[in-house]
Amino acid sequence: MDRSNELHARARAFVSAFEAGAPSPEPFDALACDIARFQGAHIEGFARLSAARGVDLERVTSASQIPAVPTDAFKVTRVAAFEEGRAEITFKTSGTTAGARGAHEMRDVSTYDAAAIAFGRRWLARDLDRSVPVVVLGPSPSEAPDSSLVHMCASFAEAFGADAAPSYLVTLDGIIDLATFDERVAVALAKGEPMLVLGTSFAFVHLVDALGKASFALPPGSRVMQTGGYKGRSREVPPDVLRSDLSRAFGLDQRRIVAEYGMTELSSQFYERTLFDEDASFGWYAEPPWARVVPVDPVTLEPVADGEMGVARIVDLMNVDSAVVVLTQDQVRRSTNASEGFELIGRAPGAPPRGCSIAMDEILGRRATITG
Repeated sequence: MDRSNELHARARAFVSAFEAGAPSPEPFDALACDIARFQGAHIEGFARLSAARGVDLERVTSASQIPAVPTDAFKVTRVAAFEEGRAEITFKTSGTTAGARGAHEMRDVSTYDAAAIAFGRRWLARDLDRSVPVVVLGPSPSEAPDSSLVHMCASFAEAFGADAAPSYLVTLDGIIDLATFDERVAVALAKGEPMLVLGTSFAFVHLVDALGKASFALPPGSRVMQTGGYKGRSREVPPDVLRSDLSRAFGLDQRRIVAEYGMTELSSQFYERTLFDEDASFGWYAEPPWARVVPVDPVTLEPVADGEMGVARIVDLMNVDSAVVVLTQDQVRRSTNASEGFELIGRAPGAPPRGCSIAMDEILGRRATITG
């Protein structure tokens, strides 16, 4: 436990330095490798993965040498460096047709919260000199206690919000409380207060559908954060179409509608820079100094050249007690201009990338085979 606490403190030091506008307190790779060594000593599946890859964690010097744990591993095995029953909170992925839900256990959620609030403030609220009304198009934490997104939105409501009790406007049955939304907008308009509206992409799709040609003109200075996939159970809405629809529905410039990228298996988030950077393009995301997104070939898992598409391999220093490097099924590409961050293209089509499947076999101790 002492080693975990030490690593958490070092991870949070990255966040504190970021908030203070100071350089990171130590090299990124040094902390990533120390976390990987800790995880290898306490997580059997990660130790098997490292051995299968021929990686001696005691000798790694770069985050690029650390084997990545595929997100699907969180569905089929426990990815945690502490004893069962010691988690402060467990986040779970959304249910799928296959029924399996991934679980991300966190022994100390304060590290997650610190990172989320610091980077969320940078790209959503840094220009606000006071707390603002916050509306969440989602259920409350008491209704969805295992949702990392709901937890994050609640943290934002507490950190940025003007109300002791923020409004959660979607029930677990998927019903949107338009009447309360209308009331909150009217009060904010009367007070001249900008609003922060948070929600999933498809909650906003349903809101737009419910509004039809009507609208909720938000107060000047308001902004919207939308997150999650654009493909729902019934239909798919391209991100540019949703952005345009929200712009009309809320009376906002499209650059005030900011997309967030994150997942249950991570402790860090990424944001479009459009709200504060007039040169930023939609679909391109900023990284915090404690996370790296590297596009890799889906078969070899080797990094691809800048400008080429690959699946996202994400190094997350906030994932102290789970997987410091995660292999996703999302397609991304990096610009030749490092300051532009990365472009999120979408989910890899069809089956999981072959490299993800091989890594899963190695974590579970199965014999890996390649066909075709």
